[in-house]
Amino acid sequence: MGRLFLVSLEGKIYSCKHCHTHLALSDDIISKSFYCKHGKAYLFNKVVNVSVGLEDDRMMTSGLHTVCDVFCVCCGSIVGWKYEVAHEKTQKYKEGKIVLERFKLTGPDGSRYWLTQDTSISGSDPDDV
Repeated sequence: MGRLFLVSLEGKIYSCKHCHTHLALSDDIISKSFYCKHGKAYLFNKVVNVSVGLEDDRMMTSGLHTVCDVFCVCCGSIVGWKYEVAHEKTQKYKEGKIVLERFKLTGPDGSRYWLTQDTSISGSDPDDV
């Protein structure tokens, strides 16, 4: 294994809850209205210090998408997914964007997001974008 070079961000930062590696800036959030099996998730325009897994077609609430899991490069935890292809015209804005799950992040103020009992929502669709 080679040397790991991490990008350090300045400002309001979201980081991996396991190893505190910087992942994204709050200014790069496109939408806070996404959901996953652990609760809320955020759609980001730009994310750093992640690696992308293999492509997989997944049926989500908004239709069929080709996505890849996104991993923290430091600890290897799955932190979200990346939209590679949106098969429906109305969902094309998601292509190339990354969703990070709040449950797997530390917020800009250092807070952690906890799994709540009312997180029975599954999928990845925004209520409003």
